Amino acid sequence: MQALSKKKTGDICTIKWMFGIPDVLDFLRSRKIEEGSTVQVIQRMNGGLILGMDGKRIAMCDAAADRIQV
Repeated sequence: MQALSKKKTGDICTIKWMFGIPDVLDFLRSRKIEEGSTVQVIQRMNGGLILGMDGKRIAMCDAAADRIQV
């Protein structure tokens, strides 16, 4: 397992587990991003990344992505 924040542009990953601030987790889960979901790293940027799943895009800081293991 590895933190999502360590993945490169183009990587496709399955989320194994997530932890962190409940509001952030609720936001992700409301967009169907949860344990077992497959996401793609669309773009890496300084301090964060953009995830893609089912035609949706979500920007996330590395601090939040550190708490998601893939």
